Amino acid sequence: MFIQTEATPNPATLKFLPGKPVLPGGTRDYRDSAAAADSPLAQKLFGVTGVSGVFLGQDFITITKTGGEWQHLKPAILGLIMDHYLSGAPVLRDDVPQDEARSGEFFDDADAETVATIKQLLDTRVRPAVAQDGGDITFHGFREGVVYLNMKGSCAGCPSSTATLKHGIENLLRHFVPDVNEVRAV
Repeated sequence: MFIQTEATPNPATLKFLPGKPVLPGGTRDYRDSAAAADSPLAQKLFGVTGVSGVFLGQDFITITKTGGEWQHLKPAILGLIMDHYLSGAPVLRDDVPQDEARSGEFFDDADAETVATIKQLLDTRVRPAVAQDGGDITFHGFREGVVYLNMKGSCAGCPSSTATLKHGIENLLRHFVPDVNEVRAV
């Protein structure tokens, strides 16, 4: 098994590509070991000193570090990912649904059509692009012309995330959805 790594725009994250599906059709973003109880793989990765975040994408894993250098962390992370896949263990426990629930979303029922358009633009134009950088951006809410988005994986805490939100996503949404005035991260 050969696992590729890619740098991301966020220097605190690194993208690992195992060459096999990770979470087809879904994502998971874990910020600590306790939150990763539903993923044996994520729990193992949090066992590496310096790992502060694990993001599971469709075909990649993004690791966020708080300390240490990648040259020291990378071998341990690569070994854990390889061992996990070779063992045949699931990425998520069998009793956990793979698609991440869209809970906590908020918007007025009168804005349902606008929200559907926003979600479609995010799913078709934004999410594929940020997945290439090891992250994800999902809809959280819409109120009074403001779109609220969740930044995950390498997007969370990335120095260029503000530019991505304001100059990329906000301009795209304002162009296609006149009701959008602003985009904010939550």
